[in-house]
Amino acid sequence: MSETVLDARGLNCPLPVLKANRLLRGMPAGERLRVLATDKASVTDFQVFCRETGHALVAFADQNGVFAFTIKRRADASTSQPG
Repeated sequence: MSETVLDARGLNCPLPVLKANRLLRGMPAGERLRVLATDKASVTDFQVFCRETGHALVAFADQNGVFAFTIKRRADASTSQPG
């Protein structure tokens, strides 16, 4: 399974989540996005974002002040509809 990486280090809230959302919208269901961020608020932001959007936060790590989030793109019922 492929994994896309978004380097959002140095960006402040809400930019890491906004950029991740934009990438996830263009990804197929089940694909993974790994986000690297340094804003401490991103820890809560990504938990809430995943809970509200249905994407799965499958991994989180704090690597010396760099937060790494692995998000699995949700299955989107609207992608199976024509149009």
